[in-house]
Amino acid sequence: MSPMPRRYFKLSDNMTVPGRWVLGTPTDVHGREVDDPWMFYQGQRLPDLGRLKIPLDVPGKALDFSLAAFAAPVVHARVASVLTELAPEVQTLPVEIEGQQEPFFILVATELIRCIDDKATEEILMWTAEDGRPEKVGEYRDVWGMRIDASKVGDARVFRTWGWPIALIVREEIRDALERLGATGTKFQEV
Repeated sequence: MSPMPRRYFKLSDNMTVPGRWVLGTPTDVHGREVDDPWMFYQGQRLPDLGRLKIPLDVPGKALDFSLAAFAAPVVHARVASVLTELAPEVQTLPVEIEGQQEPFFILVATELIRCIDDKATEEILMWTAEDGRPEKVGEYRDVWGMRIDASKVGDARVFRTWGWPIALIVREEIRDALERLGATGTKFQEV
């Protein structure tokens, strides 16, 4: 009897939570925006960035999971604890959030996996020479209804997809653990 295939989910920010906060761009302790705000979803371990801060663009209800500007995932300490226990491939960077005494972290998925299933995905747009961005020709421009080929993932539990790294993917047991925890702000879509 063959094992059940693993299931994976895109973890995103539930923007429908009433009265929720909206987080701004990460900064250093002096209020200067980080040099490369896109670094948080490139699928690689980051060097020590020092103490980071995140301003509130819109004050409101603090969430256990939310995306700051430039899609930087921000998690409460209890979510960070579950993720680092179940997925050793993640990195957590401490961050201060305006008006919060509770500990929060930027979550970095340190694995970037080439696993998007182009044929099973609902719709894919690729960059072409006609777009005037020669450095991007052949890369994904947009992806809707993404599906992945689970056979290419290996043992990763939390990762980014090569070519479309804005997608944060978690294995089913991670989703289940976050749901058991009652983590607020999470939205899961099977991929």
